[in-house]
Order: sequence, then structure tokens, then C-alpha cells
Amino acid sequence: MFESYNKAQQAVLRTTLNMIIKKELQATSMALIAKESGVSTGNIYHYFKSKEEIVNELYNAIVSYNGSFVLQGLSRPGTVRDRFFGGWEKVVELSRLHPEGFQFIEQYSFSPYIREDVKLKAYNGGWCAPMNALYQDAMTQRIMKPSDAKLTVQMHYGALVYMIKGHLSGYYELTDEGIHGAILNCWRSVSNE
Repeated sequence: MFESYNKAQQAVLRTTLNMIIKKELQATSMALIAKESGVSTGNIYHYFKSKEEIVNELYNAIVSYNGSFVLQGLSRPGTVRDRFFGGWEKVVELSRLHPEGFQFIEQYSFSPYIREDVKLKAYNGGWCAPMNALYQDAMTQRIMKPSDAKLTVQMHYGALVYMIKGHLSGYYELTDEGIHGAILNCWRSVSNE
């Protein structure tokens, strides 16, 4: 997830992610990040001006990684339905492979701590814009019922997020059958098939 960063930056980002998930943002100080990451405070400040900058870079890094990961499913060959399933399957797989990243994005996507320019860049540069385009294209082709593509994507994402959160909280086990069924129900809710 942080492969494009140098070793010190990776340590700071990973440590900050783990600390925020376990202790919340307010309990995460630069001194604690330095201690837990093994990167000196001076070195941290060489790469990041503030804790806020670390958190915004963390958000940006996770969204970029998520975008590349989900695009693998959205760009699979086949029909609109195939790409729909591919994209949503990748969203769920991503949350299972990187639950801390999933929790962080869910917790901070609408936080005032994340700068608006970072949120906008993430929204347009992650997987949301390509998913919106897929839905819009499907609506234009009359494969999907007409609606606001962005709102429909968010509606489906919200349903899957609650399913994933229930799994991560230990309320139930997500099976491949269950995931496929949930995505199929999302498809049926908008499909003209």
C-alpha cells in the first residue's frame, strides 16, 4: 500500500494508520509516532510538516492504492455486468486484505481533518469516478434504470460497507456466496434485465 514511499515514510504511515485505528487520531502524537515507528522526530518533520500532513498523505496513499486495486475489476473484459461485479468484488476483497485501510477511509472520508482538495483528488482519482462512469454508461445504454449515477454508486457502496463492517466486527463470516449474493442484489436493484 505504501510501496512508492521510502523506508522512513512507510514506517511513519504504517505506524500512524495502526495507531489511529487503535487509539483514535487525538491520542496519536508526533512523539508517539516517532517512538512507535522507530523514525526520529526530526526525520519525520523532514518528510511531513505536521500530524495533519501525515494523516492527509495517509488518506491519499490509501485511496490511490484502493483506486488501482478496484480498477482491476472495473476494467476486466466483458459486459457492463461483468465490470460491475468485478469492481464491487474488488472493493470487498480490498476490505478483507487491508481492514485497517478500509476502517481508516470509512472513519475519515468526511472528516474535517482531511483537506477538501485531498478529498476531491481522492474522489476523482480513486475508484469512485470510474465506477460512476460505468453506471452512467450503463444508464445511457439502458442497461440500468435511469438515476443519478453518483448517488446510486454511493447507495451500493453503503450497503456493502455495512456488510463488511458486520464481518469485521465478528457478527458473521463473509462467504464468497454471501458476497456474490449481495453484489447480485445491488445489480438487480438497478438492472433492466
